[in-house]
Amino acid sequence: MTDAAPLKLFNSLTRQLEPFQPVHPGEARVYTCGPTVYNYPHIGNMRAYVFADVLGRTLSFKGYKLTHVINITDVGHLTDDADAGEDKMEKMAAQNAQSIWDIAKHYTEAYWADIKALNIRQPAHWSIATDYVPQMIEFAKSIADKHCYELESGLYFDTGSVENYGRLARAQTDEGEGRIEAVEGKRHAADFAIWRKTPPGEKRQMEWDSPWGRGAPGWHLECSVMSGQLLGFPFDIHTGGIDHREIHHPNEIAQNQAFCCAGGLSDPANSGARVWMHNNFLVERSGKMSKSSGEFLRLQLLIDKGYHPLAYRMMCLQAHYRSELEFSWEGLAAALTRLKRMLMAHRKWADRLTEGRLTPGDSWERERVTNALVARFDAAISNDLNTADALTVLEETLALKGTAPECVVTAAVHMDRVLGLGLGKLDRAELRIRPKAATITEAEIEAALTARKEARAAKDFACSDALRDELAAQGVEVMDGDPLGWEWKLGS
Repeated sequence: MTDAAPLKLFNSLTRQLEPFQPVHPGEARVYTCGPTVYNYPHIGNMRAYVFADVLGRTLSFKGYKLTHVINITDVGHLTDDADAGEDKMEKMAAQNAQSIWDIAKHYTEAYWADIKALNIRQPAHWSIATDYVPQMIEFAKSIADKHCYELESGLYFDTGSVENYGRLARAQTDEGEGRIEAVEGKRHAADFAIWRKTPPGEKRQMEWDSPWGRGAPGWHLECSVMSGQLLGFPFDIHTGGIDHREIHHPNEIAQNQAFCCAGGLSDPANSGARVWMHNNFLVERSGKMSKSSGEFLRLQLLIDKGYHPLAYRMMCLQAHYRSELEFSWEGLAAALTRLKRMLMAHRKWADRLTEGRLTPGDSWERERVTNALVARFDAAISNDLNTADALTVLEETLALKGTAPECVVTAAVHMDRVLGLGLGKLDRAELRIRPKAATITEAEIEAALTARKEARAAKDFACSDALRDELAAQGVEVMDGDPLGWEWKLGS
C-alpha cells in the first residue's frame, strides 16, 4: 500500500521514537529472541511473539519485503540470566531422566502449537542454536585475541574492550545491574562467558570441542551468530522482552561491536541492529506467571478453561506493547466479548457481500469513507504499533451504515491482516466458552435449547424452566436475550 503515514518505532537503544529507515531499500530484516525450550512458555512469554508478529505484519502492510528470524535456544541458557547457574536444558533433562534432545523436541513443538493457536505468522527462519555451534566457535575465535580472555571455567568477553557497554540497559557502573555472577579472575563484574568449559569430571549431554576446551557456547553468543548469519550486520530490528534489555541484549551488542570492528553506540547500527524494540511485562497478581512457581499460566490452561486463544491475542492488542499489561480472568472474558462483537459485525457484512446486497449511493463517496478509515488505521499502527487505537478504527469500520459491503469488507481485511484476529476464518461457535472438563456435548445442548424454544412458543413455561434448570445443573448458562446471540456458555 502507499505509505499514508511514515512508520515510527521506539528504539530502546536511543530511547526515542524514530522513523523506520531500512538498511536495504524495500526490505525489512527482523530478529526476535525466541524461547529456551526447557519448559512450556507461559502467556507472558507469548506476549513477546504477539508483539513481534504485529511488527512483522505492519512491515508487510507498509510494503516491505520481510525476512523474520526467530531462534530456538536448545543449549547454553543458564538458570540465571545473569550468566550463572546450570544450563536450563541440562537441568530439565536430568530432572526428567530424559534425553536433552527429547526435552528440546517436546517443548519446541509445544511452543509452535502456541504460535499457531495465536495466529502468529511463521517466520522466514526458525534458527536452532545447536545447528550453529561451528559458526559460534568461528565467531568466538575471530574476536578472542582483542576482546576475550580465558579462565579455568571458560572464555570470557571483556566488556571494557568495547565502547558504551551497557548503554541499552542504561548501566552506569562497572557492576552494571548488580546481578552478574562473581567469578574469580574476571576483569570486570559485567564480563560474561561466551564459551563454558565442561568442569573436570562432568559430562554434559550437549558439548563440543573448541580451542578453549570441550564445552558449550554461552547464551549471548548464540543470538549474535544466528542473527548475523541469517540477516547480515547491520540488520533492521531486533526484538525481545524487556527483561532482555538488561543483560542479554547488551551482551549481544558488545559481541556484535567486537565482531564488526565497530565503534561506539552513538551510531545505533554499530550494535548489529539499527533498532532495538522491547515489549513490556504481562503482570499476573497471583504470582503464577513465573515458571519457578510450578503451576504457571500457559496458553493451554486458557484453552482448557474454554477460552479461544485469540481472546488472549485480543487482550494483548488492547494495550500498547511498551505498557505493562495486567492479566485477569475478567479481562480475558471482556476481550473475548469484544472479539465476539467484531466477529458478528464482520460476518454480517460478509454475508451481505456474498448475497450481493449492495447499498445504493455514490460509489466514490462510499470508498472515500472507508479509505479515510484505512488512513486512520495506518496512522495508528504507524505510530509505534498503536494497536489499541487501531482496534477502535476497525470497530468503527465494522459499525458503518449505508456503505457498500465490498468497501467495508475490503477495509476490514486490510486492518485484520495487521491485527491478526482471523475475522474471516473464525466461526462463531468456536468462541463459545466450553471448558475441556465439560461432559455435556454441544449436540445435547443444542437439542435442549431447541426443545426449550418450542416449549416457550407453546407458552409451556414450566417445561421451559425445567429445561433451563437441567442445563444449569450441567454447567450450561442459557443467555436469553443476549445481544450477541450466543445463546449459551459453559461455566468453568
